Amino acid sequence: MRVLSPSVRRWAGIRLAVAGAALAAVAVARSATAGPPFLTDDPEPVEPGHWEAYLFGTLDSARDLRSVAAPAFEVNFGAARETQLHLVVPLATTTPGGGEPAHGLGDVEVGVKLRLVEEGPGRPQVGVFPMLELPTGDAGRGLGNGRLWARLPLWLQKSRGPWTTYGGVGYAVNRASGARSYPFAGWLLQRVLGGGLTLGAEAYARGADAAAGRGATLLDAGGSLDLARGLSLLFSGGRTVAGERHAVAYVGLYWTWGGGASRRPPPAAAPARD
Repeated sequence: MRVLSPSVRRWAGIRLAVAGAALAAVAVARSATAGPPFLTDDPEPVEPGHWEAYLFGTLDSARDLRSVAAPAFEVNFGAARETQLHLVVPLATTTPGGGEPAHGLGDVEVGVKLRLVEEGPGRPQVGVFPMLELPTGDAGRGLGNGRLWARLPLWLQKSRGPWTTYGGVGYAVNRASGARSYPFAGWLLQRVLGGGLTLGAEAYARGADAAAGRGATLLDAGGSLDLARGLSLLFSGGRTVAGERHAVAYVGLYWTWGGGASRRPPPAAAPARD
């Protein structure tokens, strides 16, 4: 078995953390997917007493590293008015170019989404969604970052009829060995098409996440398909158009249940928004 150098292991942990955490960030709007399966998120929290769960997989394929999180599990809970608790637990696989794959628990993600401003006729929703990436993955095997790090975004959203647009900016604070703190930004436009289908596309950019790395700008497209009441299929795929070369993909199943009204209507619901 090939022994990975410290630099290769460090790069594997950093890129897995970035890909897994960003692709796992979640919030589901009332009639369309936001957050998963996209990199860009929204400011709308889960209703109080309501639960959301995801079983999903992600892929981030770069020139010198392939990172997969599958299966990965995500749970969101509406803990109070305008407040959502968030947890992601991934099983990870990293394969450096020409190297042997490593498998195991990745870095666990926890967060709290807070909506600061509700949407009105002349104003967007505004919210924050700080997240901590816990160093639960084995950084020595390329399965984790090796140190606690955080992402601090500000998100906005505006809807009109079947159309929704959302996005924002943020900053990731990462002081692990070989890592670099960086800004990020994203914006997405999506439309409910009826028949339980929603499609959207986004542009997402981030700065260099490692001392020897470069930033990246990515274009992504995907959506959701309602399979039954409270159950949906999520999917997306894209690649970078500038900076570091990456191809990314997401596929997952979404469930919703509990107190409060679901933010995703049943498949027979009309696509129009309030």
